[in-house]
Amino acid sequence: MNTLNWKLPRRCALAFALFVLAAAGQAADVDTEQKRTTVTSQGLVSEGGAKADKDPSTDEHKSLSLSGSRDKPVRAGGQQKMSANSASSPNVDFWIYSVDVQLFLDRDHDGYFTGIDLQFDADTYYDAADVYAVLYLSYEYGPWNEYAETETFTIYGAAAGDEYGVETDLVEGYPTGNYDILIELYDTYDNALVATLGPEDSSQLSILPLEDVGWDTPAGTTQVVVNRGGGGSLSWLLILGLLGASALRRGR
Repeated sequence: MNTLNWKLPRRCALAFALFVLAAAGQAADVDTEQKRTTVTSQGLVSEGGAKADKDPSTDEHKSLSLSGSRDKPVRAGGQQKMSANSASSPNVDFWIYSVDVQLFLDRDHDGYFTGIDLQFDADTYYDAADVYAVLYLSYEYGPWNEYAETETFTIYGAAAGDEYGVETDLVEGYPTGNYDILIELYDTYDNALVATLGPEDSSQLSILPLEDVGWDTPAGTTQVVVNRGGGGSLSWLLILGLLGASALRRGR
């Protein structure tokens, strides 16, 4: 009789623990989207570049798109756009002459960096033109995801002194992996897309090992994951499940 009385609560506890852990796993599956956050500094290289920017911008974007085609960038909407894999320009009066990318900050020394220092030189057939650039990241050859936009700046013909720098820290929403970068150049006169440069055009923009700050955890520290979408419900479910499993072990 005593044996029966013990087994019944024990079986109930087992069922409860399994239910709670399953519910916790289901909740985690539902809340899979994570916003992307970056901090960006920028400026003309001739004026100190990103290092001289005293007012970095903190930008938030929707969660990283991981599947689908990346043949067409997204900003220009209905405009006629070139393929990201083509070095030709939709406007022969503008082009991106050169680009240089340096990655920085790898605290856990795993070869993946949290910072992007990008400098590019855009040129034009005209004596001068006001332009701005939109920058994209592609995760493991997935769709293009906008991550930064420059302020308006002036380019002067084919002069080298108008090179522009953009330095970005990936704060959250960027899992560890290899990324490509795409640059779109727009004419501020009519917001027309006038030039692009992507990974097929320059190796500087291809296969860049990146991750956000949350994944860049030095050895010996504990990474804390916060569930923003479900409040504290998921944490309590996990705690209850673990308590139930612990009670089962003690009762054996």
